[in-house]
Amino acid sequence: MATFNKLDVLSRVSPQMRAVLDQADPDAYDTNATLPELRAAYIAERSFWNEGGPVMADTITDSIPTSHGAVKIRLHQPQGNGNGQPRPLLAYLHGGGYVLGNLDTHDRIMRILAAESGACVAGIDYALSPEAKFPVALEQCAEVVSQLHQHAADYGIDPNGFALAGDSGGAQLALATLLYLRDHSDASHIKALLLYYGLFGLRDSVSRRLLGGSWDGLTEADLDYYQDCYLASPADSRSPYVDCLSADLGHGIPPAYIAAAELDPLRDDSAALALMLANHGTPYRLEVFEGVIHAFLHNSRMLDTAWEALRHGAAFLRDALSGSGHYDVPGSEAGQSSGDLDSWWTPQNQD
Repeated sequence: MATFNKLDVLSRVSPQMRAVLDQADPDAYDTNATLPELRAAYIAERSFWNEGGPVMADTITDSIPTSHGAVKIRLHQPQGNGNGQPRPLLAYLHGGGYVLGNLDTHDRIMRILAAESGACVAGIDYALSPEAKFPVALEQCAEVVSQLHQHAADYGIDPNGFALAGDSGGAQLALATLLYLRDHSDASHIKALLLYYGLFGLRDSVSRRLLGGSWDGLTEADLDYYQDCYLASPADSRSPYVDCLSADLGHGIPPAYIAAAELDPLRDDSAALALMLANHGTPYRLEVFEGVIHAFLHNSRMLDTAWEALRHGAAFLRDALSGSGHYDVPGSEAGQSSGDLDSWWTPQNQD
């Protein structure tokens, strides 16, 4: 894909996002490195961003058996007694293009969501690609969520108060897990989705043409690299559990909070998903966070927008679990609600 028509993203980022980029290690996204080098650089870069943050009342590590081997989980229990009642559970699927990441690289994100929502948050350490090809990670996630539901009492969680969340590839896995459970068993206990800057099935888009570069590790070549690692064959790209926008989104989809970054090549995936949910009358909230790039949730140590996106998702989750039918989130200067999706990419006229 030609790069000479790309937007100058680095001139458009917010001052705080610019400071984050000055701190970040660009080698963390270099898909030209060997896989061990890429993973090591990613883990090292993420370590800084996971320091500090909310302190949990308790954190439980467990191993859940699945048809593809045991899967480690980390269950964060936030402070407070939850009014003496079992807490809801938010199952979190980390991003990293299905190739990178683990429970440590996304731990601060999970702890913030737990503290802000009052829910337990369980990170699922699914098998990475290319060692595990599609649908291994998907089936692991679905089976772990089912096991947690069946044994909810053992973990002190509410079996009727489940939700799924994820960022980037993890957001796609969260939506795919919901669809897989709906189609193969039961997903009625899943009451909400929190989907942060996911890739949901678009193969080309305005945002992919205009955005993406070395600063976010999402060039066309990078995106091809991750997909080639994840899929067992090119035909898998047509699966509704990969291309979720081709799935039947007209039934069994709970209220969804969809967060996009203004300067993210995957931005249009969020727009397309929101439009489809709107078409089916499914409650959703779409927010586009200005001046930030893909993966900005990690940067809450320096980036106020990351805190806002996580707080807004947590507020949406509380509303969805309450059954109130209202899905308002706090307003903020950094985040904007995009109700007028028809003007998503409409440029301003130039005289």
